[in-house]
Amino acid sequence: MKNITNNKIKNAGLYLGLMSLLIVPSACKESFLDVDPQGKQAGTIFWQSQDDATKAVNAMYANLRTWNNTAFAPIALESMGSDDAEKGSTPSDATFFNNYDNFTVGSSDGQLGGFWEGQYQNINYANQVLDNVPGITMDESLKARYLAEAKFVRAYSYFRLTRAFGAVPLRLAVPANTTEYNLPRTPQAEVYAAIEKDLTEAETVLPLSYASADLGRITKGAAQSLHAKVAMYQKKWQQVFDLTSQVIGSGQYSLVPNYEALFRMQNENSSESVFEIQNELIASNVEASNSQYSQVQGVRGVQGGGWGFNVPTEELANSYEAGDPRRDATIIFRGETTPQGDKIPIDTNSNSMYNQKSYVPFNMFINGFPEGVQQNVRVIRYAEVLLMNAEAANELGNTTKALESLELVRARARGTSKTILPKVTTTNQAALRLAIWEERHHELAMEFDRYFDVIRQGRAQEIFGPKGWKPNKNEVWPVPQTEIDLSGGVLTQNPGY
Repeated sequence: MKNITNNKIKNAGLYLGLMSLLIVPSACKESFLDVDPQGKQAGTIFWQSQDDATKAVNAMYANLRTWNNTAFAPIALESMGSDDAEKGSTPSDATFFNNYDNFTVGSSDGQLGGFWEGQYQNINYANQVLDNVPGITMDESLKARYLAEAKFVRAYSYFRLTRAFGAVPLRLAVPANTTEYNLPRTPQAEVYAAIEKDLTEAETVLPLSYASADLGRITKGAAQSLHAKVAMYQKKWQQVFDLTSQVIGSGQYSLVPNYEALFRMQNENSSESVFEIQNELIASNVEASNSQYSQVQGVRGVQGGGWGFNVPTEELANSYEAGDPRRDATIIFRGETTPQGDKIPIDTNSNSMYNQKSYVPFNMFINGFPEGVQQNVRVIRYAEVLLMNAEAANELGNTTKALESLELVRARARGTSKTILPKVTTTNQAALRLAIWEERHHELAMEFDRYFDVIRQGRAQEIFGPKGWKPNKNEVWPVPQTEIDLSGGVLTQNPGY
């Protein structure tokens, strides 16, 4: 399948190599369609059978774990701007991250283009499925599900794009001819409407759950939860409340009792998982074992660790309530021993903290593969569904329900201790709003959500201003200059850049 940004499209043969690997695991995470990474299948003989449809959908899933979707570009655009994270590694390594941290990045920085390209690649994979699978003679229920999965992926990628850049080109089909290659930016309201349409349609088709062979595929609850998050960014509070209430009422999800263990591999696709990107170490296929999500964030200077980027800040470490166990479950500190028995040496020449949520025990490293390649990326967790429900209930004046959903999250964090994390009892709407926002801060820390969360809450100048954030500019990042140049000026730049 071809990689697509706004302007880089060719109607050549359909590429089916590395990205056509089946990345949705069985319960034992061993069932993969292992295809020669160099193999190609011409578009003229593809889209003929149910097997072709399956390969195309699996290719779409596989692209979600690639470099531009889970490594440097997302760190730059979705994490660096927040008060929770800073560059890490060594002072001279990848200094471009600092420009996102202090809001001096220019439109020519490569991570902007990487993020843009990664999302439009996802959209292209989804569009190819949506354009071609309807014409295949195959099991109709499976066909409908595949189309719904593609709509979710397209919606997910457009949500990431519009959060990052505002108005973006809205491409809802594979271009039929060269006149359709170069699209202008679509107003954000129209992008949101397209996202919501895709998710509404997907919700009606996707199953609540899957058998073990399809564990990790997109579910009805995932579509409803992403839809709720999209609605939350538009302050559609009744919609947020209704959608999250449906997910809660489905009976499909529950919180994993041990917060720290939730992020370890034995709890991938757990009862708390609403949607996560499936990563895997496939011993027979190094090129398919391509996730570097954990590698780029792992403990630097330790075999089996990683490169040491995207590290927690002192501000984050100091922001937790006294005794909140999520602090030690989110942050690896130099000098500690992890619950899995890894001793983190003290090294004054390196970072003092690392992201524990991306951590994989060092003894799982296999030479020749990226460190932590096995670790899934948690995208939406049930805890966030509960917190969205709490926030929406509070905005609608339903204090009782807001406190109930908030308490479920705090109770899990609290565990069996009764001396920490007291129940929130305020019935004042403004005070409860702040309490829910702080709960999101600590529950979801280092999960690539804080930066845009603070912006949509209207608190960015207050919280990020000391770092250089400016209103009426830094709500979005600059559109990649490479894309503007390729468009011949059809694409325009965001104000202030």
